[in-house]
Amino acid sequence: MNDSSPTQRQIDAAFPATRMRRNRRADFSRRLTQEHHLRADDMIYPVFVHDGGTGRSAPVPVPSMPGVHRHTIDQLLGVAERCSGLRIPVMAIFPVIEPGLKTPDGGIATDPEGLVPRTVQAIKARFPDLGILADVALDPFTSHGQDGVIDADGYVLNDETVEILRRQAIVQAQAGVDIVAPSDMMDGRVRAIREALDAASYPDTVLVSYAAKYASSFYG
Repeated sequence: MNDSSPTQRQIDAAFPATRMRRNRRADFSRRLTQEHHLRADDMIYPVFVHDGGTGRSAPVPVPSMPGVHRHTIDQLLGVAERCSGLRIPVMAIFPVIEPGLKTPDGGIATDPEGLVPRTVQAIKARFPDLGILADVALDPFTSHGQDGVIDADGYVLNDETVEILRRQAIVQAQAGVDIVAPSDMMDGRVRAIREALDAASYPDTVLVSYAAKYASSFYG
């Protein structure tokens, strides 16, 4: 009976010449060839802010996210201090708007005295070097919860929404937001926001892609 199993020479000839395990074998070579480092410099710290209570009240737990809380503005100053001490470069601000302030068009998103601008101003006054990121989207501000203005049939109106997003981005930049993150789904809003910021003399305000946020497992 003939033995049809391959010889060692045949196995060696077929084996890939590239052996990535060489570089993973020793500690020195792993450190030398690793592609990424994970440091505090790579972090964005998300926080939730609301207008209820004072700094003397306890932060409000978020039931769907154990260990995560909603803070008042003055409570966030302590969080910002810890972020600065840890050299985390950016805090991401997510507002929790009182239901009575929400409207069908989310107009409060463009209010210079709104929750996000006041939060950013308070943080920047104490920690000017801490980067601040804020979403550009209407869903926290609309009474119906959609990302944009809707018509009588419940359809989201793209161009009308983009115009509000332009104003929202400018208000945020005026308050001191360093990075705006368009999280809505409106066509053409990135270019519109960039043009609006540049025209309002905020060319250094950064836009971050939500694709980058999802790819980073920011919401994981």
